[in-house]
Amino acid sequence: MIRRLQRQFVAIAMISLLFIIVAIVGAINGFNLRQINSTADAILELLARNGGVFPDADSSGLVSSPDSDLVLTPETRFETRYFVVFIREDGEISGVLTDNIASTTVEQASEYAQQVLNSGKTSGYLKNFRYLVTESETTGPMIIFLDRQVQLRSLETMMQLSFTIGVIALLVMFILVYYLSRRAIRPVIESVEKQKRFITDAGHELKTPLAIISADTEVLEMNGQNNEWTASIRNQIKRLNTLVADLLTLSKLEEGQARQSFREFCLSDAVMEAAESFDPMAEAQEKLLELNITPGINLRGDETAVRKMVSVLVENAIKYTLPNGEVNVTLERRGKYPTLEVVNPTDAMPEGDLNILFERFYRADESRARGTGGYGVGLSIAKAIAEEHRAKISAHALDQQHIAFTVVFVKS
Repeated sequence: MIRRLQRQFVAIAMISLLFIIVAIVGAINGFNLRQINSTADAILELLARNGGVFPDADSSGLVSSPDSDLVLTPETRFETRYFVVFIREDGEISGVLTDNIASTTVEQASEYAQQVLNSGKTSGYLKNFRYLVTESETTGPMIIFLDRQVQLRSLETMMQLSFTIGVIALLVMFILVYYLSRRAIRPVIESVEKQKRFITDAGHELKTPLAIISADTEVLEMNGQNNEWTASIRNQIKRLNTLVADLLTLSKLEEGQARQSFREFCLSDAVMEAAESFDPMAEAQEKLLELNITPGINLRGDETAVRKMVSVLVENAIKYTLPNGEVNVTLERRGKYPTLEVVNPTDAMPEGDLNILFERFYRADESRARGTGGYGVGLSIAKAIAEEHRAKISAHALDQQHIAFTVVFVKS
């Protein structure tokens, strides 16, 4: 249980950190890409208004765009690589201006322009070029291509660097969280350990007075005082002994001691034998126990514990089955996982999440639970055994009258 709690703590911390890092890295790179596109679009607009060339600098030596915050130095026109393709009204290329770029020939520029015209888009990216389809009063329709190779490579480098830093940060935080997690959950660990010690100590302490009471009752009966009161005492002693044994079993399972006896065994035979032992109980209560067991299914685990889990589920189903009802026990492979399912009809389907039935000491119907002699511990033991075998146990309603308890052995 402590290991599971630690794993959950580490998982929650790492998932939270992952979301934070992804959000930060995404925001940084998204902002950079937005800035690159914004700057490129401002330059394209500036070129579009001036027929595909940069305007003259003002008295301060700066070139400015009136519709944006973009301010360019006189050197910008020499640093900016671009070319312009002029288009006639009929859609044919009338001219190409490649004076401001050395990496693109006239033929390549014409090919790029034709691709843009065929796409029907007015702006976007074509390879490393940001383009704009526009129309000038002096030159007519044209397509301006702005080379953003340097900026895109810088963005790619920034993305790789931020991704690497994010991964390293995750690894470092995983190591720190893993080693500090036990300190963070130490109060919970101490509380759980105290609870386990209390259950174990109380269980052992109760055994002695129960044994003495049982012996005294036997003496009274031997002396001729065998009556309804001594019978009641013996019945209560039996119930308390069962409760103590269940609590000790539950404590042992939660400490993970069952794993020490794991071995390969035939799950089909174990389920069949454990379930068949309840035939007399079902017949005595005029109920039917139907078994559908697929032979040859094996499992690595604690056979004794698995038999206990099957017994708990079948006994619980018989106890709460309607009179003349039928309990169905099925073991089969669903996909690649062995699956045990116990189904019984009931007249009072609990509302809400039925997995609450696995909570310790929970009883959906107090009066009926007393009548059946239960304390609400059995299903908790079944859940602990399932979890010890890395199985998934759940309860769900098939319809308004049938409840199913399902165990999926995901690690068979």
